[in-house]
Amino acid sequence: MNDAANAPLVLVSDPLGPLGAVLREPGVTDVVVNAPDEVWRDRGLGLERVSVRFADAGAVRDLAVRLASAGGRRLDDASPLVDARLPDGTRLHAALPPIAQECALISLRTVRRAPFTMADLVTSGMVPAALEPTLAGLVRSRASLLISGATGSGKTTLLATLLSLVNHSERIVVIEEGGEVTPSHPHVVRLIERRANVDGVGEIGLARLVREALRMRPDRIVLGECRGAEVRDVLTALNTGHRGGMSTIHANSALDVPARLTALGSLAGMGREAVALHASAAFDAVVHVQREVSGRRVAQVGVLDGAAGLVVVSAVTAQADGHLERGPAWEHLVALAHEIEVPNGVA
Repeated sequence: MNDAANAPLVLVSDPLGPLGAVLREPGVTDVVVNAPDEVWRDRGLGLERVSVRFADAGAVRDLAVRLASAGGRRLDDASPLVDARLPDGTRLHAALPPIAQECALISLRTVRRAPFTMADLVTSGMVPAALEPTLAGLVRSRASLLISGATGSGKTTLLATLLSLVNHSERIVVIEEGGEVTPSHPHVVRLIERRANVDGVGEIGLARLVREALRMRPDRIVLGECRGAEVRDVLTALNTGHRGGMSTIHANSALDVPARLTALGSLAGMGREAVALHASAAFDAVVHVQREVSGRRVAQVGVLDGAAGLVVVSAVTAQADGHLERGPAWEHLVALAHEIEVPNGVA
């Protein structure tokens, strides 16, 4: 008799606990827990409350601690905040009381394994159909792009889709905090930053990884998110003949990107003039995405100009109905994209 065949079936509990089923629902990008009876999901149209309930605040804390441990991080009273990557790629942020007022707070963000195609983004309304040829042209012409927007606006989604358009003969080196950028491309290699261990040693940050990427025969250097002093190394790298690089940056609008770059540059000891000089030579255009009640969409594309201090000159603004309005930098943008005809739908 085969004892193994007759052994009782042991059900393995979901490592994400009661949140697992919610996180795996089609279209869900984020799940957040505010209290034992307050669980919310985001399917691209804002937060929606779901029926999941925890027994009490202790159950929420226990799940947060288990998830942090699964991500190789520590979460306890001595270290009440954690930002970790789970084994399946899900991003975790958690905060314990007293940092969180009454109950542990959990935020989970999924990582899409198969990137959207440009056709997907056009169908969903994220990319206006009339703007698609211009964005694709910018990639083909090796323009260097900054994708700006708020948290959850779709910056990484758009970045992965644009990288999927890169010629398959090119080698893309992606530098990230975690493995979020997943383009459909046969030659993508990634460098992931390593944080310090519990003893405070062993950290390898984004700035060093950008420098290391230069030694890896890259055709395109991509920084998942420009958020600190590594901006100096990114600007330097993109001023050394490595065209076609891309990065994302948090900003309220395309026109606010220069102020954001200047602030990040100050963290690296760069003055305003140095940032303006390097940024205007490193990046060609800014693509701004925003999240609205109706969903996420590309709202504006601008061109960086450092002639009189760093500014972004609007090239085209996309209305919610997909209609495009040309700005003063439209002809420059068309030249960057090697466009011959103005796309239909542009005023």
